[in-house]
Amino acid sequence: MKNIIITKKFWDKKNYKNLNKKFEIKNKLEKKFIQKNNPKYIFFIHWSKLIPENIYKNYNCIQFHSSNLPRGRGGSPIQNQILNGSKNTLLCAFRVGKKIDSGPIYLKKKLNLNGTAHEIFVRMEKKAIDMVKIINKKKIIPKKQIGKPTYFKRRVSNQSNIFNTKFNNLNELYNFIRMLDAESYPKAFIKIKNIKFEFYNVIKKRNKLISNILIKNENKNK
Repeated sequence: MKNIIITKKFWDKKNYKNLNKKFEIKNKLEKKFIQKNNPKYIFFIHWSKLIPENIYKNYNCIQFHSSNLPRGRGGSPIQNQILNGSKNTLLCAFRVGKKIDSGPIYLKKKLNLNGTAHEIFVRMEKKAIDMVKIINKKKIIPKKQIGKPTYFKRRVSNQSNIFNTKFNNLNELYNFIRMLDAESYPKAFIKIKNIKFEFYNVIKKRNKLISNILIKNENKNK
């Protein structure tokens, strides 16, 4: 019997290198595969889809969320915290239940929010794997979340438009660009008619920002 790790995105496959003999690692949730393996634990890393009730009720499902639960439940926690000025947060491993991000917590570990979104996700993934090893090795009794819950809304692509956002200073613009700089995420952009300018690899140097820009013509007829 092997435990299972399910993730929709591998940010750095080196993080999984030493787990292959002890875990089955999948990028999608397969009910028949889970039933066949009958795992003690199913870990969900970087997973935003709903987990079916017949899975979390019959198996010990553990999910990871990058905020200090019960504060910051919901979508896009890293981006929302950076927008709020946070430089650090906590990565929580909690048992999946009916209500989103509300289950009892196994572990909390510090997570730094410096760097690009990609760098943060790689860091988060590595820390999640370390927490998987601890939970798998030790007998940890999860503890009920304490405190008043707060919630984040999942960001949509139009919120990456720089023109739709107010910035008080250059540092806020810098944080806005870097927090969206990851593969498959809607990068910070401006749009002039049919031309879209996407910003990435931003660097802050004193009173200026230096960034790469990808320019796209979104008029499909040209």
